[in-house]
Amino acid sequence: MIRWVIVVFLALVVLNGLTPWLRKLGLGRLPGDFRFRLLGRDWDIPLASTLILSALLNWLVHLV
Repeated sequence: MIRWVIVVFLALVVLNGLTPWLRKLGLGRLPGDFRFRLLGRDWDIPLASTLILSALLNWLVHLV
C-alpha cells in the first residue's frame, strides 16, 4: 500500500513540474479539464488530458 502512495506522489510531483511544458502542447486546456481558483490558489483538474496521456502511454507500452 505504501508503495502506491509513493508512486502516486512522485507521479504528481513530476506532472506538476511538466505542467508548463504540457500547456504549450495544448494539454490542460481541453474540454473536460477544469481550472478554478480556491483560497487564493489556482487548482487544475486535467481529466481529459489525463485520459489522452494514458491512452498514448498505453499505446507506446504495447508497441514496445
